[in-house]
Amino acid sequence: MKLKITVHGVAYEVDVEVLDAKDEMFDSGSPLPRPAAPAAPAAAAAAPVAPVAPGAGVAPVPAAGGATEGVVSPIAGTVLETKCKAGDAVSAGQVLLVIEAMKMETEISAPNAGKVKAVQVAPGDAVRENQMLVEFE
Repeated sequence: MKLKITVHGVAYEVDVEVLDAKDEMFDSGSPLPRPAAPAAPAAAAAAPVAPVAPGAGVAPVPAAGGATEGVVSPIAGTVLETKCKAGDAVSAGQVLLVIEAMKMETEISAPNAGKVKAVQVAPGDAVRENQMLVEFE
């Protein structure tokens, strides 16, 4: 069967072959994946987004004693600045470092007061989501 397909204003004529079930390249006993659910209506997507407080969404890593073991990155990005070093005493909410992702700067704050055991990243480092950034004693 011949079909005509137009892509970016350029028409292409293609031959299409319809296969019988016995000619299929995949196991006919396994179901095909279901299509993804349709996206939310455009009206819902246009709803205003509330601003996020600096350091919000930072996932502290809990330790056995109830204190925080460290802070992991909430996003993938590049470390712009570290504002703490090993041995520093930090207070809850104090900015530990700044990560840039998609031209947006995100401040990573201490979830609680403590002493910095180690800073696992340096300015210029690329970080993954959920990567350990700062460890506490």
